[in-house]
Amino acid sequence: MIPRQTIHDDVLNRLGADICTGVYPAGAVLPPEPDLCELLGVSRIVIREAVKSLSARGLVSVRRRTGTLVQSSENWQLFDPKVVVWRASTGMIDEKYIADLMELRRVIEPAAVRYAAQRASAEDLALMRHHLDAMANAINGKGEYVPADLAFHGAILDACHNQFLRQMQQAINVILEVSFDLCIQVPDGPARSQPLHEALLSAIAARDPVQAEQAVLEIIERAENDLHASVNKSMVTNSHENNQN
Repeated sequence: MIPRQTIHDDVLNRLGADICTGVYPAGAVLPPEPDLCELLGVSRIVIREAVKSLSARGLVSVRRRTGTLVQSSENWQLFDPKVVVWRASTGMIDEKYIADLMELRRVIEPAAVRYAAQRASAEDLALMRHHLDAMANAINGKGEYVPADLAFHGAILDACHNQFLRQMQQAINVILEVSFDLCIQVPDGPARSQPLHEALLSAIAARDPVQAEQAVLEIIERAENDLHASVNKSMVTNSHENNQN
């Protein structure tokens, strides 16, 4: 027997992905419960729980007389892990997504590295070095690159010693993980980016906030270029496959 939680996740992921791809566009009303039960082969309880989960993430709103209304993406919880995965898995990583993500990084990270350069403890610096070494090892085939890269940037936010930035890290990491996964698909992307990360750590360790800010801006610019390259390559590949079909 399949665990009930698994059924719930299957239904939630199916409906979430369908909303993200526009099968159910903004302003549309989801099919009535009986129709969804028949379509997905589940009980009304499972459908209701899935709809509650979608509502909590801002994808739908439940109205007594109208039904379950699909909301525009402006209302979605864009930092929610499931929403991030649904958007990424359904091809919603486009030019607008990249532009908005890089704008977010340019708003947060330069200020964060400045604070880290001023406030990082010896323990903070040691942790950054540990994660940076793990990134280098991954480039050489020992370990995974993306988790180490995320941990390195997370350690910088921790080094700000700001409770709000520390909690923001958890939300940002979800989005960055998707973009990092795409960036490492660019040939030699991590290897070319590694010296920039080394320069960033050196600036933070030297207590030089100006150099730290410059270093992180270069990292973001490189990531933006790699992300564009990866997404464009994926679009070309998908177009070629569609033409063959």
